[in-house]
Amino acid sequence: MIRFLTLIGIILALGSCQSGAQTAEPAAPAAQNTAAAQNANDTRLAKPLFSAVATPSAQAPAPYGGYARGCQAGAVALPETGPTWQAMRLSRNRFWSQPVTIDYVQDLSRAAATIPGWAGIYVGDMSQPRGGPMNGGHASHQSGLDVDIWMDAPQSLTLSQADRETISASDFQRAGGAYTNDNWTAGQEAFVRMAASDPRVARIFIFAGAKVAMCDHATGDRSWLHNVRPWYGHNDHIHVRLNCPAGAVGCENQDPIPAGDGCDDARQWVANILNPPPPDPNAPPAEPRAALTMAALPGQCLDVLNAN
Repeated sequence: MIRFLTLIGIILALGSCQSGAQTAEPAAPAAQNTAAAQNANDTRLAKPLFSAVATPSAQAPAPYGGYARGCQAGAVALPETGPTWQAMRLSRNRFWSQPVTIDYVQDLSRAAATIPGWAGIYVGDMSQPRGGPMNGGHASHQSGLDVDIWMDAPQSLTLSQADRETISASDFQRAGGAYTNDNWTAGQEAFVRMAASDPRVARIFIFAGAKVAMCDHATGDRSWLHNVRPWYGHNDHIHVRLNCPAGAVGCENQDPIPAGDGCDDARQWVANILNPPPPDPNAPPAEPRAALTMAALPGQCLDVLNAN
């Protein structure tokens, strides 16, 4: 188990958790291009197809494609309750991921349980049984390498299934995300630092005011701040995105984060929240997000969908 840092005096946003549009994706491996030719003309919408499947594929675990354009084979379910975690919103059936993500969540939960007043973590959405686009809530979470984790300090890990459907995560922002509110404590800072310090992590999304707060408070090794990125809507949970596992052919990482701790960028986010820049009259209208078809997904996703 990769050890997490357990400093307690340190830390940092898609209410729907649309977790960061991907920049230009790297070229797909040759094997993926070959597979893509198999369904290049498949115009069926992928969202209803993947959302309708309630079980994982009986295949070896593998993430395919990118975080917002992919699927997962051989997914593993996070147990609903563990010694230091509980999965929330079980009715959504979004507690499936790649083994590396399951391991990460359990490792982080054990580390979080060392924070004074924390019994562990509450785990939100992971991915569907076969990944792919969901019916509402996320643009990403498609390849089994994304997970939402509440920022509340759980006092109990014996919530009933009914409680896990109705209890809401706390809001930690004020002034539209420019600042943290009184719910934000050193415990949240320590938790985010633990989450971001794991080498499996590619990015963690959180609201801008929390990132700035952590930039202001962090002492000693500040390298973990590099992984923490401001993004809209992440005011009650963090969105953790993992790197593609070693040897995962067909898995596409997001472009690397620019060098540095990202604190200046986060402060600019806060400045824009407090004093929004005027709209650009020459900017073209935003194009609506096109619904993904099967042809838009990696070719392996057709095999994943049809497996069993």
